[in-house]
Amino acid sequence: MKQTAVVTAGTAGIGWETALGLAAAGLAVTVVGRNAERGARAIERINATAPAHPARFLAADLASLDAVRALADRIAADGPLTVLVNNVGAMFPDRQDSVDGIEATFAVNHLSPYLLTELLLPALRAGAPSRIVNVTSGAIGVAKRTFDAVEPPGGYYGFHWYGRAKLAHLAYTLELAGRLDGTGVSVFAADPGGAATDMTNGTMGDPKIVSPGLRLLWPLVRRKFERSTSGPASVAAKPSILAATDGSLTGRTGVVIGPRAHPVAPFRPATDPRIAEAVRRLSERLAPLTPLTAG
Repeated sequence: MKQTAVVTAGTAGIGWETALGLAAAGLAVTVVGRNAERGARAIERINATAPAHPARFLAADLASLDAVRALADRIAADGPLTVLVNNVGAMFPDRQDSVDGIEATFAVNHLSPYLLTELLLPALRAGAPSRIVNVTSGAIGVAKRTFDAVEPPGGYYGFHWYGRAKLAHLAYTLELAGRLDGTGVSVFAADPGGAATDMTNGTMGDPKIVSPGLRLLWPLVRRKFERSTSGPASVAAKPSILAATDGSLTGRTGVVIGPRAHPVAPFRPATDPRIAEAVRRLSERLAPLTPLTAG
């Protein structure tokens, strides 16, 4: 049976390098992105490497939950799925809402990959042994750890809210690993560490993205971050590629792959069942699951 993979936000940066690595490993890769022109270029570059299976592009605005549902329906129609890499991520200097009226940072970084994953679980079970890889971030260390509502108390600070959304998704990832243990579907988190991408280049220079307490230290923090983001996206993609393909992880689940592409201990708050339960309740309320039309 042909092995298949889906990589979200795969038209450039870490996502594209991940898709390229999975294609080189012999998987038939579907790249998901918003822009059809960028998608066509991404696929052309992957296919120029003569992979065993040609890559393809599917357009979807992952900030829209309806678009996520339509994407899941389209992918599920193709049959069993071997690898799902949820690489999508976004950080915003100013607060904004998604098309669903949900704060955009939480919608893009957690609700979108949460919904896509849940809707594709039948396809992943059919493709077992299969893997889910959710991309996390070191920004979880500055996150508020309350998930009673989509927005935490206090003012909007993009870096902290991004970290909170990524913390929610890591807690979900570890909970999902336990839920799927024994089904043949393994679940991993991958931390790319620092990489120079459109997201970091577009936001990290703005001191408004951090709280006043951190703002005083931001010039030092930013310089340290910029030094760590000087590496290429190809290096930052290695944790995701390893999580998706490495044989040493066969039979394992709930593992976090760190920036140096080896397992690391998970961020302790993400293992708190109270946080996982609060994230589950909030996710189910904001992004209710609907049956797929594809069998």
